[in-house]
Amino acid sequence: MDAPTELAREVVAGGALVDPAWRRAFEEVPRELFVPSYHAVTPDGADQEWRSRDHPDARVRERWWRGLYQDVPLATRMRDGALTSSSSQPSLMARMLEALQVVDGNRVLEVGTGPGWNAALLAHRLGETNVTTVDVDPEITRSAREHLAAAGYHPAVITADGARGCPEHAPYDRLIATCSLPRVPLPWLAQCRTGALILAPFATGLIALRVSDDTHATGRFLATPAYFVPLRGDVPPRASIPVSDTGVPLDARRSDSFQFLLALVGGEIPARWAYEIWRDEGRPARERYGVTVADGEQWVWLDHTDGPHTWLVRSPEDGS
Repeated sequence: MDAPTELAREVVAGGALVDPAWRRAFEEVPRELFVPSYHAVTPDGADQEWRSRDHPDARVRERWWRGLYQDVPLATRMRDGALTSSSSQPSLMARMLEALQVVDGNRVLEVGTGPGWNAALLAHRLGETNVTTVDVDPEITRSAREHLAAAGYHPAVITADGARGCPEHAPYDRLIATCSLPRVPLPWLAQCRTGALILAPFATGLIALRVSDDTHATGRFLATPAYFVPLRGDVPPRASIPVSDTGVPLDARRSDSFQFLLALVGGEIPARWAYEIWRDEGRPARERYGVTVADGEQWVWLDHTDGPHTWLVRSPEDGS
Protein backbone atom coordinates (compact mmCIF):
# COMPACT_ATOMS: atom_id res chain seq x y z
CA MET A 1 0.00 0.00 0.00
CA ASP A 2 1.41 3.42 -0.92
CA ALA A 3 2.03 6.20 1.62
CA PRO A 4 -0.90 8.51 0.64
CA THR A 5 -3.34 5.59 0.94
CA GLU A 6 -1.90 4.61 4.32
CA LEU A 7 -2.24 8.20 5.54
CA ALA A 8 -5.83 8.33 4.30
CA ARG A 9 -6.59 5.11 6.19
CA GLU A 10 -5.14 6.61 9.37
CA VAL A 11 -7.26 9.74 8.95
CA VAL A 12 -10.36 7.60 8.33
CA ALA A 13 -9.63 5.59 11.47
CA GLY A 14 -9.65 8.86 13.39
CA GLY A 15 -13.18 9.61 12.23
CA ALA A 16 -12.60 11.90 9.24
CA LEU A 17 -12.86 11.41 5.45
CA VAL A 18 -16.34 9.95 5.65
CA ASP A 19 -17.06 11.38 2.19
CA PRO A 20 -15.58 9.01 -0.44
CA ALA A 21 -14.79 11.95 -2.75
CA TRP A 22 -12.55 13.54 -0.14
CA ARG A 23 -10.92 10.20 0.64
CA ARG A 24 -10.04 9.78 -3.04
CA ALA A 25 -8.53 13.25 -3.05
CA PHE A 26 -6.30 12.41 -0.09
CA GLU A 27 -5.26 9.13 -1.73
CA GLU A 28 -4.55 10.65 -5.14
CA VAL A 29 -2.91 14.02 -4.35
CA PRO A 30 0.64 13.25 -3.15
CA ARG A 31 1.82 15.42 -0.26
CA GLU A 32 5.49 15.08 -1.24
CA LEU A 33 4.98 17.31 -4.29
CA PHE A 34 3.92 20.17 -2.01
CA VAL A 35 6.43 19.82 0.82
CA PRO A 36 9.94 19.52 -0.66
CA SER A 37 11.32 20.48 2.76
CA TYR A 38 10.11 21.23 6.26
CA HIS A 39 11.52 22.28 9.62
CA ALA A 40 11.57 20.26 12.81
CA VAL A 41 13.11 20.73 16.23
CA THR A 42 15.83 18.22 17.09
CA PRO A 43 16.18 16.74 20.62
CA ASP A 44 18.85 19.34 21.45
CA GLY A 45 16.47 22.18 20.52
CA ALA A 46 18.05 23.04 17.17
CA ASP A 47 16.05 23.81 14.03
CA GLN A 48 16.59 21.03 11.47
CA GLU A 49 15.41 21.33 7.88
CA TRP A 50 14.54 17.99 6.32
CA ARG A 51 14.86 18.06 2.54
CA SER A 52 13.41 15.99 -0.24
CA ARG A 53 14.53 13.05 -2.32
CA ASP A 54 17.28 14.99 -4.10
CA HIS A 55 19.25 15.49 -0.86
CA PRO A 56 22.66 13.75 -1.00
CA ASP A 57 22.28 12.24 2.49
CA ALA A 58 20.03 9.16 2.41
CA ARG A 59 19.23 9.55 6.13
CA VAL A 60 17.87 13.04 5.52
CA ARG A 61 15.78 11.83 2.58
CA GLU A 62 14.36 8.96 4.64
CA ARG A 63 13.53 11.26 7.58
CA TRP A 64 11.84 13.72 5.20
CA TRP A 65 9.67 10.94 3.73
CA ARG A 66 8.65 9.51 7.12
CA GLY A 67 7.56 12.95 8.35
CA LEU A 68 5.54 13.65 5.22
CA TYR A 69 3.09 10.85 5.78
CA GLN A 70 2.55 11.18 9.49
CA ASP A 71 -0.63 12.87 10.65
CA VAL A 72 1.19 15.98 11.86
CA PRO A 73 1.47 19.62 10.74
CA LEU A 74 4.73 20.52 9.00
CA ALA A 75 6.48 23.89 9.26
CA THR A 76 7.32 24.71 5.65
CA ARG A 77 8.56 28.29 5.87
CA MET A 78 10.35 30.17 8.64
CA ARG A 79 11.43 33.81 8.76
CA ASP A 80 13.67 35.17 11.52
CA GLY A 81 12.78 32.19 13.67
CA ALA A 82 9.01 32.67 13.27
CA LEU A 83 6.66 30.32 11.43
CA THR A 84 5.11 32.00 8.38
CA SER A 85 3.67 29.02 6.49
CA SER A 86 2.88 25.38 7.16
CA SER A 87 1.24 22.28 5.78
CA SER A 88 -1.63 21.68 8.21
CA GLN A 89 -2.23 18.41 10.03
CA PRO A 90 -3.90 16.11 7.46
CA SER A 91 -6.69 14.97 9.79
CA LEU A 92 -7.57 18.59 10.62
CA MET A 93 -7.53 19.47 6.91
CA ALA A 94 -9.87 16.56 6.26
CA ARG A 95 -12.31 17.65 8.96
CA MET A 96 -12.28 21.22 7.67
CA LEU A 97 -12.86 20.18 4.05
CA GLU A 98 -15.77 17.94 5.01
CA ALA A 99 -17.23 20.66 7.24
CA LEU A 100 -17.18 22.96 4.21
CA GLN A 101 -20.12 20.90 2.84
CA VAL A 102 -19.21 21.40 -0.81
CA VAL A 103 -21.32 20.13 -3.68
CA ASP A 104 -20.36 19.79 -7.32
CA GLY A 105 -20.05 23.14 -9.04
CA ASN A 106 -19.29 25.15 -5.89
CA ARG A 107 -16.81 28.00 -6.29
CA VAL A 108 -14.36 28.19 -3.39
CA LEU A 109 -11.98 30.86 -2.15
CA GLU A 110 -9.12 29.66 0.04
CA VAL A 111 -7.38 32.30 2.17
CA GLY A 112 -3.88 31.22 3.13
CA THR A 113 -2.30 29.25 0.29
CA GLY A 114 0.56 27.62 2.19
CA PRO A 115 2.39 25.02 0.10
CA GLY A 116 -0.71 24.43 -2.05
CA TRP A 117 -1.77 20.95 -0.95
CA ASN A 118 -5.17 22.09 0.33
CA ALA A 119 -5.83 23.95 -2.94
CA ALA A 120 -4.94 20.77 -4.82
CA LEU A 121 -7.39 18.74 -2.74
CA LEU A 122 -10.10 21.30 -3.49
CA ALA A 123 -9.22 21.25 -7.19
CA HIS A 124 -9.36 17.44 -7.23
CA ARG A 125 -12.84 17.50 -5.65
CA LEU A 126 -14.38 20.50 -7.47
CA GLY A 127 -12.26 21.11 -10.56
CA GLU A 128 -9.46 23.66 -10.79
CA THR A 129 -11.63 26.32 -12.45
CA ASN A 130 -13.77 26.48 -9.30
CA VAL A 131 -10.86 27.11 -6.92
CA THR A 132 -9.11 30.38 -6.08
CA THR A 133 -6.40 30.58 -3.43
CA VAL A 134 -4.87 33.81 -2.14
CA ASP A 135 -1.86 34.63 0.02
CA VAL A 136 -0.14 37.92 0.84
CA ASP A 137 3.40 36.50 0.45
CA PRO A 138 4.67 36.34 -3.16
CA GLU A 139 7.25 33.69 -2.25
CA ILE A 140 4.49 31.44 -0.94
CA THR A 141 2.25 31.88 -3.98
CA ARG A 142 5.16 31.37 -6.40
CA SER A 143 6.19 28.07 -4.85
CA ALA A 144 2.55 26.95 -4.51
CA ARG A 145 1.99 27.50 -8.25
CA GLU A 146 5.02 25.33 -8.96
CA HIS A 147 3.85 22.59 -6.60
CA LEU A 148 0.32 22.64 -8.03
CA ALA A 149 1.58 22.50 -11.61
CA ALA A 150 3.84 19.56 -10.74
CA ALA A 151 0.74 17.74 -9.46
CA GLY A 152 -1.26 18.65 -12.57
CA TYR A 153 -3.51 21.35 -11.09
CA HIS A 154 -3.84 24.98 -12.16
CA PRO A 155 -6.31 26.81 -9.91
CA ALA A 156 -6.10 30.60 -9.66
CA VAL A 157 -3.25 31.42 -7.26
CA ILE A 158 -3.39 35.11 -6.34
CA THR A 159 -0.87 37.22 -4.44
CA ALA A 160 -2.98 39.64 -2.41
CA ASP A 161 -4.14 40.55 1.08
CA GLY A 162 -6.41 37.67 2.07
CA ALA A 163 -8.33 39.95 4.45
CA ARG A 164 -9.69 41.67 1.35
CA GLY A 165 -10.65 38.42 -0.34
CA CYS A 166 -10.40 38.19 -4.10
CA PRO A 167 -13.24 40.16 -5.71
CA GLU A 168 -12.16 39.46 -9.30
CA HIS A 169 -13.13 35.78 -8.93
CA ALA A 170 -16.27 36.32 -6.81
CA PRO A 171 -18.96 35.36 -6.04
CA TYR A 172 -18.08 32.30 -3.95
CA ASP A 173 -20.24 29.50 -2.60
CA ARG A 174 -17.67 28.55 0.02
CA LEU A 175 -14.75 30.32 1.69
CA ILE A 176 -12.15 28.47 3.74
CA ALA A 177 -9.30 30.09 5.66
CA THR A 178 -6.18 28.28 6.80
CA CYS A 179 -4.96 31.12 9.02
CA SER A 180 -6.30 32.34 12.34
CA LEU A 181 -8.56 35.40 12.42
CA PRO A 182 -8.79 38.17 15.02
CA ARG A 183 -12.15 39.13 13.44
CA VAL A 184 -14.09 38.19 10.30
CA PRO A 185 -13.04 40.42 7.37
CA LEU A 186 -16.16 42.16 6.10
CA PRO A 187 -15.14 41.98 2.39
CA TRP A 188 -15.55 38.21 2.59
CA LEU A 189 -19.30 38.49 3.14
CA ALA A 190 -19.73 40.83 0.19
CA GLN A 191 -17.92 38.35 -2.08
CA CYS A 192 -20.07 35.38 -1.03
CA ARG A 193 -23.40 34.30 -2.46
CA THR A 194 -26.45 34.23 -0.21
CA GLY A 195 -26.32 30.97 1.72
CA ALA A 196 -22.56 30.59 1.31
CA LEU A 197 -20.54 28.98 4.07
CA ILE A 198 -17.40 30.52 5.57
CA LEU A 199 -15.16 28.18 7.57
CA ALA A 200 -12.26 29.79 9.38
CA PRO A 201 -10.02 29.45 12.44
CA PHE A 202 -11.05 31.99 15.09
CA ALA A 203 -9.39 32.14 18.51
CA THR A 204 -8.45 28.44 18.89
CA GLY A 205 -11.53 27.00 17.20
CA LEU A 206 -13.22 26.73 13.83
CA ILE A 207 -16.22 28.96 13.13
CA ALA A 208 -18.72 27.94 10.45
CA LEU A 209 -20.63 31.05 9.35
CA ARG A 210 -23.67 30.99 7.08
CA VAL A 211 -23.91 34.16 4.99
CA SER A 212 -27.39 35.69 4.69
CA ASP A 213 -26.38 38.80 2.73
CA ASP A 214 -23.35 41.00 2.12
CA THR A 215 -23.32 42.38 5.69
CA HIS A 216 -24.80 39.52 7.76
CA ALA A 217 -23.58 36.07 8.78
CA THR A 218 -23.87 33.89 11.85
CA GLY A 219 -22.84 30.43 12.97
CA ARG A 220 -21.40 28.18 15.65
CA PHE A 221 -17.97 26.78 16.36
CA LEU A 222 -17.12 23.20 15.55
CA ALA A 223 -15.96 20.96 18.38
CA THR A 224 -12.51 20.65 16.82
CA PRO A 225 -9.61 22.64 18.32
CA ALA A 226 -7.56 24.52 15.72
CA TYR A 227 -4.26 26.38 15.97
CA PHE A 228 -3.09 28.23 12.86
CA VAL A 229 -0.60 30.86 11.77
CA PRO A 230 -2.32 34.29 12.13
CA LEU A 231 -3.79 35.99 9.08
CA ARG A 232 -1.33 38.53 7.70
CA GLY A 233 -2.96 41.55 6.13
CA ASP A 234 -5.26 44.45 6.89
CA VAL A 235 -6.77 43.00 10.08
CA PRO A 236 -5.35 44.41 13.36
CA PRO A 237 -4.76 41.87 16.15
CA ARG A 238 -7.11 41.64 19.10
CA ALA A 239 -6.15 42.17 22.71
CA SER A 240 -5.34 39.22 24.94
CA ILE A 241 -5.93 38.66 28.64
CA PRO A 242 -3.00 37.78 30.92
CA VAL A 243 -4.04 35.30 33.58
CA SER A 244 -0.91 34.90 35.69
CA ASP A 245 -2.00 37.10 38.62
CA THR A 246 -5.77 37.25 38.28
CA GLY A 247 -6.87 34.87 41.00
CA VAL A 248 -8.11 32.37 38.40
CA PRO A 249 -7.62 28.83 39.80
CA LEU A 250 -4.84 26.74 38.33
CA ASP A 251 -7.16 24.06 36.96
CA ALA A 252 -8.97 26.71 34.92
CA ARG A 253 -5.74 28.23 33.63
CA ARG A 254 -4.71 24.76 32.44
CA SER A 255 -8.09 24.04 30.83
CA ASP A 256 -8.33 24.20 27.05
CA SER A 257 -11.99 25.26 27.21
CA PHE A 258 -11.18 28.18 29.55
CA GLN A 259 -8.28 29.29 27.38
CA PHE A 260 -10.64 29.19 24.39
CA LEU A 261 -13.08 31.51 26.19
CA LEU A 262 -10.24 33.91 27.01
CA ALA A 263 -9.17 33.96 23.38
CA LEU A 264 -12.78 34.58 22.31
CA VAL A 265 -13.47 37.54 24.58
CA GLY A 266 -10.15 39.11 23.56
CA GLY A 267 -9.79 41.53 26.48
CA GLU A 268 -13.45 42.56 26.60
CA ILE A 269 -13.86 41.38 30.20
CA PRO A 270 -11.41 40.64 33.05
CA ALA A 271 -10.11 37.08 33.26
CA ARG A 272 -11.74 36.62 36.67
CA TRP A 273 -15.16 37.41 35.22
CA ALA A 274 -14.51 35.04 32.33
CA TYR A 275 -13.64 32.35 34.87
CA GLU A 276 -16.90 32.87 36.76
CA ILE A 277 -18.92 32.58 33.53
CA TRP A 278 -16.98 29.46 32.53
CA ARG A 279 -17.51 27.88 35.96
CA ASP A 280 -21.20 28.80 36.29
CA GLU A 281 -22.04 27.67 32.74
CA GLY A 282 -20.56 24.22 33.27
CA ARG A 283 -17.20 24.68 31.54
CA PRO A 284 -18.73 25.05 28.06
CA ALA A 285 -17.03 23.41 25.10
CA ARG A 286 -16.32 25.19 21.81
CA GLU A 287 -19.53 24.14 20.08
CA ARG A 288 -21.65 26.11 22.56
CA TYR A 289 -20.18 29.36 21.26
CA GLY A 290 -20.92 31.26 18.07
CA VAL A 291 -20.14 34.40 16.11
CA THR A 292 -22.50 36.89 14.46
CA VAL A 293 -21.61 39.60 11.96
CA ALA A 294 -24.23 42.28 11.32
CA ASP A 295 -23.95 45.70 9.70
CA GLY A 296 -20.26 46.10 10.45
CA GLU A 297 -20.38 44.87 14.06
CA GLN A 298 -19.27 41.46 15.27
CA TRP A 299 -19.86 39.65 18.52
CA VAL A 300 -19.30 36.24 20.05
CA TRP A 301 -21.96 34.55 22.14
CA LEU A 302 -22.59 31.57 24.38
CA ASP A 303 -25.54 29.31 23.51
CA HIS A 304 -27.74 32.01 21.91
CA THR A 305 -27.19 35.15 19.86
CA ASP A 306 -29.41 37.13 22.25
CA GLY A 307 -28.47 35.28 25.44
CA PRO A 308 -26.95 36.82 28.58
CA HIS A 309 -23.34 36.20 27.51
CA THR A 310 -22.28 38.16 24.42
CA TRP A 311 -19.09 40.09 23.72
CA LEU A 312 -18.24 42.53 20.98
CA VAL A 313 -15.29 41.60 18.78
CA ARG A 314 -12.98 44.60 18.88
CA SER A 315 -9.53 45.45 17.57
CA PRO A 316 -7.19 48.42 18.03
CA GLU A 317 -8.83 50.23 15.10
CA ASP A 318 -12.07 50.30 17.11
CA GLY A 319 -10.39 52.32 19.80
CA SER A 320 -10.40 49.55 22.38
